[in-house]
Amino acid sequence: MITIELAEQSDIRSISNMAHSIWPVTYGEILSQDQIDFMLEKSYTVEGLAESMVNGQFFYVLKEEGVAQGFIALRTLEDRVRIEKLYLMPNVQGKGFGKALIDFASQKTRLKGKGILELNVNRNNPAYHFYLKQGFEVIETIDIPYYDYVLNDYVMQKEVKASAVS
Repeated sequence: MITIELAEQSDIRSISNMAHSIWPVTYGEILSQDQIDFMLEKSYTVEGLAESMVNGQFFYVLKEEGVAQGFIALRTLEDRVRIEKLYLMPNVQGKGFGKALIDFASQKTRLKGKGILELNVNRNNPAYHFYLKQGFEVIETIDIPYYDYVLNDYVMQKEVKASAVS
């Protein structure tokens, strides 16, 4: 059984540990080791994650049988909800947990009265194909200067329909 729970300050260490396990596997063939190390240090330390939480990202932890296996971070904008982060431990990828997190984000988008769910994905990340299967479409190809690096991303969006009232 899986659950998706709002992360508390006490979950930050677990999220950081997951990120440090996930990033080398996810990005090892896409980014340089220097960039992976930099990104982990910038965004996935306890301090970096706490700062993200303070600055409007809501983190949710996906647990299987009570064990943290992934996380998602959402930010509500004026006209849409953005998935800022979505990661799963490598050993649970392919089990439907990514779809569960996308469905969860879609539900949050509907509850907030927004019609669009948005995310960025590295153009070389195999997750791009997963997002296409989940109904996302590329709306923009962008290169984002980020310190000494450039993030080569697709901006993807998915229309989220209001649920019918029964």
